[in-house]
Amino acid sequence: MMRGVTGRLMLLDTASLYFRAYFGVPDSVKAPDGTPVNAVRGLLDFIDRLVKDHRPDRLVACMDADWRPKWRVELIPTYKAHRVAEEHAQGPDAEEVPDTLSPQVPVIEEVLDALGIARVGVARYEADDVIGTFTARAEGPVDIVTGDRDLYQLVDDARGVRVLYPLKGVGTLQLTDEAVLREKYGVDGRGYADLALLRGDPSDGLPGVPGIGEKTAAKLLAEFGDLAGIMAAVDDPKARLTPSQRKRLDEARPYVAVAPKVVRVAADVPLPDVDTALPRAPRDPAGLDALAVRWGLGGSLQRLLATLTA
Repeated sequence: MMRGVTGRLMLLDTASLYFRAYFGVPDSVKAPDGTPVNAVRGLLDFIDRLVKDHRPDRLVACMDADWRPKWRVELIPTYKAHRVAEEHAQGPDAEEVPDTLSPQVPVIEEVLDALGIARVGVARYEADDVIGTFTARAEGPVDIVTGDRDLYQLVDDARGVRVLYPLKGVGTLQLTDEAVLREKYGVDGRGYADLALLRGDPSDGLPGVPGIGEKTAAKLLAEFGDLAGIMAAVDDPKARLTPSQRKRLDEARPYVAVAPKVVRVAADVPLPDVDTALPRAPRDPAGLDALAVRWGLGGSLQRLLATLTA
C-alpha cells in the first residue's frame, strides 16, 4: 500500500478540523432544507486551502472509529471521561458533540468518498493512531494537519515529519518542526510524549504527576534524557532531584507504568489497503453532484474540485 511511494503525504486529523470548521463558520450556512452545513463547507474550504498551499502528492482523511478506546480506558479510567455523553457496553461510547454537528459527520464522509479522498478509520483506534501508523510506514515527507498537540510526538526532522497546527483557520498554520518544539517546550518530537505524560492534560483526562508542570517536566527530561531515565533517577540517591520531586515521582509509579501506552500513539494499526493518491477527478461524479444539490455545497465544493483538477 505505502511501499516505494515517496511523495509528500498529508494526513488530516479530520475530527479536529471539522470541529474547528463548525465553530469557525456561522451556523447560518445551511442546506436548502435549512439543515446547517457549516462544518461540511468549512472542512471543504480547509482541504482546498491545504492542497493549494502545500501541494501534497497523497492525502488521507484519518477518522476516529473509536474516540475513546476501551484498552486506553482500562489503563487510565479518567481518559476522556468528562466528554462521554453515553456509555455503551458494546462498541465505542458516545461523545458529547453539538446537536447540529453530529448530523453533518455522515455528510462529510459521503462527500470525501465521492471525491475519492482516502478516508481511513480503524475499529478500536483513534485517528491519532491511524496517523501514527501511516507516518511510521511513510517513506517520504509527511505533513500532519491537526489542532491536537498530542501529535507533536511524531515530529521528526530526519524523516521530514512535521505538524501543521492551525492558529487561525488553516490559512495561518504553525509549521511545527523540532526547532519549534525545542523553543516552545524544550523537547524534540520523541520527548513530547514524555512531557505530556508528566505534565498531564485535563482536556484528555490525563492526571499527570502532581506538582510536575510543563517547565519542571522539560527540565527533568533535559537532565535525565527520557521518562525511563527520570524514573531511574528516583532510585538513585545521588541523582539531582529535589526531595519533593523524588517523592511525587515515586508515588506516581502506578500512573507512570501505564501512561506511556495511553499517551503514545500506536504505530501498528492494521490499516486497510487504500489508494492515498490525491484525486485529480471525483471518484463518483454523479453522486457528488447529487450531494452538492442536496446539501447546497456550492462554492466550497467547486473551489476544491478546481484545485484538485488543476
